[in-house]
Amino acid sequence: MKVRRAVVRTIGTALGAGALAWLAVAGGITGGAGAAGPGGTAMKPIAEEGPGRAIEDFGYPHADKILAERNIVLKRGDGHILLADCGSATDLMEVWSREKEKICFKVSGTRGYLALEIPAVFAVKGNAYSAQVDMTVGTEEKTFDVNKNAWTPVGESADEQGRDFMLMEIRTAK
Repeated sequence: MKVRRAVVRTIGTALGAGALAWLAVAGGITGGAGAAGPGGTAMKPIAEEGPGRAIEDFGYPHADKILAERNIVLKRGDGHILLADCGSATDLMEVWSREKEKICFKVSGTRGYLALEIPAVFAVKGNAYSAQVDMTVGTEEKTFDVNKNAWTPVGESADEQGRDFMLMEIRTAK
């Protein structure tokens, strides 16, 4: 037991000495009174403020790579609607486009949001979630409710004029 106490005291003393040394060096670097660097030049801090804050912008991870490889624009979301390989699971949301064919999304959590751009969307197959998709044609915006576990005509297949709609947002809720 005495050996253990001695080891703990030694480590504590070493940590305390290290902290004091660090404070002494940090005080000299930040320009404490009379602090001078090599050659007698006064040292001053490089940055006046601490490090910046990390701010989540909800940008879709690897969106540039997905755009380059699959030509799909994924903008931002909350992480609960993710692009998936269509054969990877059975409960995927499917988006059908004349230009991109079938694109699948895995949905998780109690709510989900994804901003994206997929042109010429004409149908969406829902999964176990309630879902809505926002689409545009020209300056007109239209929202479609997606049927659970069934096909829903959207965009041109639900439009009397058969216009070409762009899918802009997907929202889901459990």
